[in-house]
Amino acid sequence: MRRPAFGSRFREIFPHVEKPLVAMAHVPALPGTPLYDASNGVRGLVRHVREEVAILVDAGFDAVMFCNENDRPYTLKADLVASAVMARVVIECRPEAIPFGVDYLWDAECALAAAVATEASFIREVATGAWESDMGHWTPDAAGLLRRRRFLDAQELAIFMNVTPEFASNTGRRSPEEVAASVAVSSLPDAILISGPMAGAEPSVSTVAQVREAVPAELPVLLNTGARPDNIAEYLKFADGCIVGSWLKVNGSTWNRVDPLRAKTFVQAARAG
Repeated sequence: MRRPAFGSRFREIFPHVEKPLVAMAHVPALPGTPLYDASNGVRGLVRHVREEVAILVDAGFDAVMFCNENDRPYTLKADLVASAVMARVVIECRPEAIPFGVDYLWDAECALAAAVATEASFIREVATGAWESDMGHWTPDAAGLLRRRRFLDAQELAIFMNVTPEFASNTGRRSPEEVAASVAVSSLPDAILISGPMAGAEPSVSTVAQVREAVPAELPVLLNTGARPDNIAEYLKFADGCIVGSWLKVNGSTWNRVDPLRAKTFVQAARAG
């Protein structure tokens, strides 16, 4: 099999959208994690996420991405029960009309497994580099991840690689654009993601512009955090789309529920730009 051309998996997911808008569907804390609400149980997780996905679809987003955002403190190795429940939530809440993806903080193998189990179109993960992080020393394995995708015969699954992860800093000295240019060659990403220092925090516009310039034109570069109605037009001058979560919540807080008015306001601002 020939290696798919840069961006081909991404364009197969979004064949008619020039700059896709991907909304986060944050799953409340999973069983076994410190913030899990046992009184509501797993059915409560499903109800919560199903309601929010409906809001995001109604607002006009091009895709949703499920993520275990509330499993703080995060771990680099997924718990088996949490992994199974994550897959159940995605299966029961996945949208019918638009594509969806999976992100598991911060275990790429778990995200891959959940994506295969739920027939997701893409995953978002940190797959390369060495990082000093809130979770300790972090050395993702892109080679293992892509080989696992091949072993599972999931070659159609797109892998969006975050090269400036939240809650972490590079242990090396390369700039984001240098890292992105190298990853584009060595790690075969289907899209490059640029983040700020934590959830909801934006990177500089210049960083996004420099990364866009540094990687092949066919390889999509997406804004991964910090998108707001007042800045999205500027970012989309350089980015090929965005992923947004925190601003869509009540009062713009990552840990609140999705606000329907904010969701619609964001989509309108992004389309108008």
